[in-house]
Amino acid sequence: MSEALAAFALAPGLALGSFLNVVVARVPMRRSIVRPPSACMSCGHEVGWRDNIPVFSYLLLRGRCRHCSAGIGWQYPVVELVTAGLVAGCVLAFGLSAHAAVASFFCLVLVAIAAIDFEHQVVPNRIVVPAAAVVLVVQTILEPSPEWLIGAFAAALFLFLAVLAYPKGMGMGDVKLALLLGAMLGRTVPVALMMGMLAALVPAAILFAKFGTAARKRAIPFAPFLAFGGIVALFVGEPLLHAYLRI
Repeated sequence: MSEALAAFALAPGLALGSFLNVVVARVPMRRSIVRPPSACMSCGHEVGWRDNIPVFSYLLLRGRCRHCSAGIGWQYPVVELVTAGLVAGCVLAFGLSAHAAVASFFCLVLVAIAAIDFEHQVVPNRIVVPAAAVVLVVQTILEPSPEWLIGAFAAALFLFLAVLAYPKGMGMGDVKLALLLGAMLGRTVPVALMMGMLAALVPAAILFAKFGTAARKRAIPFAPFLAFGGIVALFVGEPLLHAYLRI
């Protein structure tokens, strides 16, 4: 039954991913995410409904605008597919429940923040701060406990101290993202932080191997790695934390 519900969730997940692409494109420019309708970023021609079907329209158009043939970024179908997979995963893991809803919202926010930081190297306050507040309130209502508030501020404090120690390594946007992670994950937020930092070591090692000490001057967006850690902790944080404590 849960597998069938998860499969059913793929379609709305794709639609939500399409909406996230609008968020990713417009929020950094401080534009409305509602109006005007979607249009080509190059020629400004409004995108018709047949060219706005998640993933399929991208494939049919071969990644180009129908009117001016300008390239459409590969991140559009990637965001849609990742979002659909995460929404389906939340339904599969938590069933058709309020927990699945808040988990899906959490994943949607992480996808949007990761995509924006990857492209613009910024974590928008307009997304991360309200999202952290919503998640904290909902989690506290669903499972009344100080765990969510403690997790939020402990994670934010940890990264804030890291910013003070090495301000070139990350920014306050990452601290606010940690607030969101802690509000959602509670006691498993250390898993998210650890997984995010470990994942960030991969591109850092590649840059160091390629550029040597000059790699220190090259910025790596950290939010996508924190988002990855948050998703890992959401689905398998408890067993990973227990395994670590046993070791």
